[in-house]
Amino acid sequence: MTRFVDHPWLLAAALCAALFAGYAVLAGHRRRRARLARFGSPEALTRLGPPDLDRIPRGRAMRLGLAAAGLGIALAAPRWGQGSAVVDSEGIDVALALDVSMSMLAEDERPSRLERMKQEVRRFRASAPGDRVALIAFAGRSYILAPLTSDDGALELFLENLDPTIVGQAGSQLAPPLRQGIELLSVSQGGADRALVVMSDGEDFGDKAAARQLAREARARDVHLVTVGFGTPGGAPIPLLESGGTEVKRDDAGEVVVTRYDERFLRELAEEAGGEFIPAEATDKGMRVRRALAELQSERRQEEQRLARPLQFQWFVGLALLLLLLDAWFADGGRLPRIGALALAVGVVGLAAMPARADAQGSDRLRDAIRAHQRGDLLPAIRAYRDAIGAGDRRPVVLYDLGTALLAADSVDAAIDALERASFAPQPELRSRALYNLGTAYLRRGLRAQGEARTQALRNARRALRTVLLERPGDADAQWNYELALRAPEGGGGGGGAPPPQQQQSQSPRAEPQGRMSRQQAEALLDAAAREERETQSRRQRGSRTPRAPGEKDW
Repeated sequence: MTRFVDHPWLLAAALCAALFAGYAVLAGHRRRRARLARFGSPEALTRLGPPDLDRIPRGRAMRLGLAAAGLGIALAAPRWGQGSAVVDSEGIDVALALDVSMSMLAEDERPSRLERMKQEVRRFRASAPGDRVALIAFAGRSYILAPLTSDDGALELFLENLDPTIVGQAGSQLAPPLRQGIELLSVSQGGADRALVVMSDGEDFGDKAAARQLAREARARDVHLVTVGFGTPGGAPIPLLESGGTEVKRDDAGEVVVTRYDERFLRELAEEAGGEFIPAEATDKGMRVRRALAELQSERRQEEQRLARPLQFQWFVGLALLLLLLDAWFADGGRLPRIGALALAVGVVGLAAMPARADAQGSDRLRDAIRAHQRGDLLPAIRAYRDAIGAGDRRPVVLYDLGTALLAADSVDAAIDALERASFAPQPELRSRALYNLGTAYLRRGLRAQGEARTQALRNARRALRTVLLERPGDADAQWNYELALRAPEGGGGGGGAPPPQQQQSQSPRAEPQGRMSRQQAEALLDAAAREERETQSRRQRGSRTPRAPGEKDW
């Protein structure tokens, strides 16, 4: 049940305060009449006293009663509507690489290794609310689930749905998440120190030499590595998701698979990186991770927190002040100085309108940014957008506009940071546009980069553009850029003579494609994207795995 006040019992107190205030006024009037009756008859007092001497002060009782009720309701902390708040925070950048291989379903830690890992992640987040955190899920390969963000709601959404079906390729390899975490942190903006936290049972059926080399690379790039173990050396069988946990995993020979915690390899990785290893038997691993990162240099930030049903107490405080002003006016026989009354009234209205004035100032900055952007003055537009964000306007649409201007100015890394945050917008149209430009930015990065950085950027571009195509099948620009991302070779040389990707403009209509792709080609491309997405979803629903070679370990 939704609660519209934080302290419901204070509503009853507010009612009692209102009744008491009204009763106190009327009781005081009765006592006054009793005292005056000692000095003469009622007729004499009426003739000699002021005209309202015998008038019952019902109006004053109502004013003071309502003022007391308003203050009582304000103390009850009423909430409604939508809003946001900008809070000062201080923290570092952390990438959490979480093992979601089948072996994490083992129940040698209760209720399972996977659930214990989720609990420790939540403890870590609770101990470090100012950190920006990215989530990486890995098994046989790794995926970035969430970019660096301090939005606990988004992180919790991914964390709740974390299970072995989310990756799609079975197995256990620690090299891919190490590589992806290092690359993700290397392009993060700001002056905060960076940390990569790997939570796993330590089983690795991939290239261990590559994982050790990546641990040394993390040290060279000033990425602090912390490895956290889960499981027991004795191990446990692996319950199968598709059987509801009634059956266990078996190998090709039909023998029950027993997965065991490998402390040695996790410790080796931490030592190679000059980081810290937290063993599985340690209690409260989340707090131990926090302590391991406590010496890193943090950065002060201003973060916007979206508020569902923000506090609205100021309206009731303003009403109470206005009623008290009116009571003072009437109690003085209407002789309260008019200038003072006007000043107090303006102050009350200003108290209620303060957020509106701040919004108006932010709107002025945003209007200047949009005008500069439309004129093509990108640097003034970028400065104005950043001023608007610095003034507290961190809505997704402003982040989208900033990212689009940065992308037009060819500041790709900064554009990606802004557009990634804008891609969490609740509005479908804005989210689609942000994903389009995010995919375009990754595509530009990929066409210029070499090696693994090129491969990762192109994959991110395809993922973002494929999402746009599935939501908006008729988007020809997204089809064109998606085809570029598909055709660009991974890991090899530069983009050669490839045409530049098209960018979606923020405030002006984007140009239609110049006949670069036929309708049949576009439909075929869209069908391929949709087919790939259906296959991914089907694998997740069945809890299936990518086909493996005979004898290959898939847990």
